[in-house]
Amino acid sequence: MTHTEFNFDGLIGPTHNYAGLSFGNLASATNKGAASNPRAAALQGLAKMRAAMELGLGQGFLPPQDRPHLKTLRALGFSGADKQIIEKAAKTAPQLLANCYAASTMWTANAGTVAPSPDTADGKVHFTPANLAANFHRSIEADTTARVLKHIFDSDQHFTHHPPLPGAMHFGDEGAANHGRLAEGHGKLGVHLFVYGEDGDKFPARQKKCASQAVARNHLLNPDKTVFIQQSKAALDAGAFHNDVVGVANGTVLFLHEQSFADPKAAYEAIRAAASFVEIVEAPTSKVTLEDAVKSYLFNSQLVTLPGGEMALILPKESEDNPRVQAFLEDTVAQNNPINRLVFKNVRESMRNGGGPACLRLRVVLSNEEAIAANQNFLLNDEKISKLESWVNAHYRDRVIPDDLRDPSFMDESFAAMQALTDLLGMGAFYDFQR
Repeated sequence: MTHTEFNFDGLIGPTHNYAGLSFGNLASATNKGAASNPRAAALQGLAKMRAAMELGLGQGFLPPQDRPHLKTLRALGFSGADKQIIEKAAKTAPQLLANCYAASTMWTANAGTVAPSPDTADGKVHFTPANLAANFHRSIEADTTARVLKHIFDSDQHFTHHPPLPGAMHFGDEGAANHGRLAEGHGKLGVHLFVYGEDGDKFPARQKKCASQAVARNHLLNPDKTVFIQQSKAALDAGAFHNDVVGVANGTVLFLHEQSFADPKAAYEAIRAAASFVEIVEAPTSKVTLEDAVKSYLFNSQLVTLPGGEMALILPKESEDNPRVQAFLEDTVAQNNPINRLVFKNVRESMRNGGGPACLRLRVVLSNEEAIAANQNFLLNDEKISKLESWVNAHYRDRVIPDDLRDPSFMDESFAAMQALTDLLGMGAFYDFQR
C-alpha cells in the first residue's frame, strides 16, 4: 500500500496582527504593537504551499477560524448585538478583545497530533486536537480545530478523532510542535518522539509529559516505538517555547540543535533503541548558538522527503540571512546524509509573530484510500491555490494596527471574508458566527 505525506498548512486569517500575546515567544514580544500585513502574510503562506507542491509533495490546508470569536466574548459576559460586544470589550477589556481576535490558528503544527495508520493498533489514522492550555488566545481554538479536522477527515472507516485532552494546564498539550515521527518510509512502522518540558528559569514549559503519554495511549501506539524526551531548560529559556524551534524529525533523520534535550546522551540512546535506522544530524553550539537557532528558525524548517528519496529543508529567509546558520547549512548538505537540498522561502509576516515554515504545517501521512476519503476541497492543486490567492486579494487588508481591533467594521470585513471562504469550499454554516 502506498502512503504519501501531506503537509496541511494553516491558511492565515484576515485578522493577522501583532498583539504580543504569547509569553516566552521572543519574536511575538519584540513586534508587539507593530503594523501587520494580513494580505502579505496569507500570500506568503500560499506561496510556501505552492513551492512544496512544485517539489512534488502532497499539500493540503486548514481554514482559518472565525475571529473575533464572539462566542467567547459572550461567554465572558459581553452582551448585545455583535457591534455592541466589540465596542464594550474594546472599552473595558482591550487585551481580552485582542485574544479573541488572534489569528494564531495559522500555526497548524499546534492544531493537534496525528498518528498514521501503519503505527496504530486499529490501522486507522488518529487525530487529537491540542488543548493549547498554556495561552488563553490559543485555548479557545480547540473546539473549532476538532470540528475542522472532522470536516476534512470524515470517514469512520479510516479516521479516529479524539477530543482535546481535559485537565487544562496539568495536561497541557501543544500538538505536533512537540512531536516527531521517524520511519524508514511513510508507510512503514514509525517511531514517535514526544518532547515535553519542565519550567525554565525565565519561561514556563507548555507541553506536559502526562499529556504526551495520554495522546500516545489514545492513538494506540506501540510502547516499544514511542519515546518520551525532556526538552532542555536552556532551549526553553532561549525562546524555544516549542521543541520544533530546536529540532525536526522526518523519515530516517533527526535534525536538531546540540542543546535540544535535557540529557542528550540518554535521549539519543533511547531513540536509537527504538529506531536503529536513525541518522542524527546535530548542530553544535560552536557553530550555531541557541540564539542563532531561535532568531533564524533554522530548525523550524520543513524537513521533507522528495519523490526521488532525497530530503530537502524548506527554510525561512532568516536562515539564509544569518552567516553562521548559512555556513552550517552549506556544510550539512555537503556531508554524507540524506539532506541535500535547501529551499528558502519568505514567511516574514509569520516569523515576526514567532512562526516559521514548520509552525505553519501539520504532517498527515495518508494511504491512497485515506487520501481519497479526505475532503478533496482541502487538498490543493494549482487551480485551487489560485482561487485561494484571489480570495485573499479580494478580502484582506494590507495593514492592521492594534486600534483596528476596536472598530466593528473590521469584524464585518473578517466575517465577510470567512463567509466567502465557506461558500468557496462548500462548508455550509460552519463557523459559530454563521449559526
